[in-house]
Amino acid sequence: MKQVHSDILPFRGTHYDFGFFQGQKLKGSLTVKNREKQWQVRIPRFDVEQQEVKEMIDRFAPGIWKELEGLRDALGWSMEQVLMEFGGYRVPYNKSGCSIVTGKGYMIRNYDYMPKTYEGRFSFFQPTDTGYATAGPTQRITGRMDGMNEHGLALGYTFMNRKRPGPGFICCMIGRMVLETCRNVEEAVAMLEQLPHRHSFSYTVFDSSDVSYVVEASPRGVEVRRASLCTNHFKVLTKENRYHLVDSKRRMDTMEQAAPGSAYEAFRLLNDRDKGVFSELYEQWAGTIHTSGYLPGEGKVWFSLGGDRSPVEFDFSSWVQGREIPESTMWGEVDTAVPFVHIDEGAHWSR
Repeated sequence: MKQVHSDILPFRGTHYDFGFFQGQKLKGSLTVKNREKQWQVRIPRFDVEQQEVKEMIDRFAPGIWKELEGLRDALGWSMEQVLMEFGGYRVPYNKSGCSIVTGKGYMIRNYDYMPKTYEGRFSFFQPTDTGYATAGPTQRITGRMDGMNEHGLALGYTFMNRKRPGPGFICCMIGRMVLETCRNVEEAVAMLEQLPHRHSFSYTVFDSSDVSYVVEASPRGVEVRRASLCTNHFKVLTKENRYHLVDSKRRMDTMEQAAPGSAYEAFRLLNDRDKGVFSELYEQWAGTIHTSGYLPGEGKVWFSLGGDRSPVEFDFSSWVQGREIPESTMWGEVDTAVPFVHIDEGAHWSR
């Protein structure tokens, strides 16, 4: 078992100041050093102009561009390097897993991916310039793997495929934009229908009305359906599916048969290693790193690293009202020898 951690990063202020704050923490970190080595092996396919990225970000969530400028100034990087790392537009994304279940008052989500990409950062951000307060784990610093905002809108995504990518945003930046600018599931669905999508993902959105939609999105189209479960295959855009869907359908069947009645039962279904949903396929880019829970009606967030864990509970609503987060770090254990980008040296790709 490898002991892992996530740093808790609460921040209130402007997007620029938030970016600068994050850049100061990242400067000289293992995350940055490992990412530099990852790019040395994986030739960056990044050929987009700064103005194009700025125009696209400003169209949907203008504060994020200011955050990127803050990161640039704190790190002393060129804007091109900042956009390649943190811009979330027209950059590559690898395959992953993930499972989501929603029910009365909750959305529970397993994040299944590769430890070499996991940053170990959980952000609470209350902007004072534009956008809603959000809570969630970060991906590529500016993006969000999943999360909830101050109005109780929760979001999580699941991977479908990366075939035939288009000129658009990647999943984690899409998650951040939706949470920062939408109040409810109706606004979230409308935005997901408008956004340009780089790859094919399903986005599950849920709010305090207990309504959940799964938005099947690809560079070639978007379809919306009511659903309470999601894994890694489309139900409508089936032509976009991968060929190998056995594990995705097995996890879907397991969750359907379990039919959890409460948020805690759903959390145990996804987080217990013997229930059939938790995955340990870390070397195949599909191992469960965290389980998160969002309870919009209560304004609470649950989070755990690794399996068979009790969740750490955060009172997000109280934090939005001005109270502080007492914890600074969350700890867990993951059964893998694969290095984590924020913890281990050598968390990069062999040639």
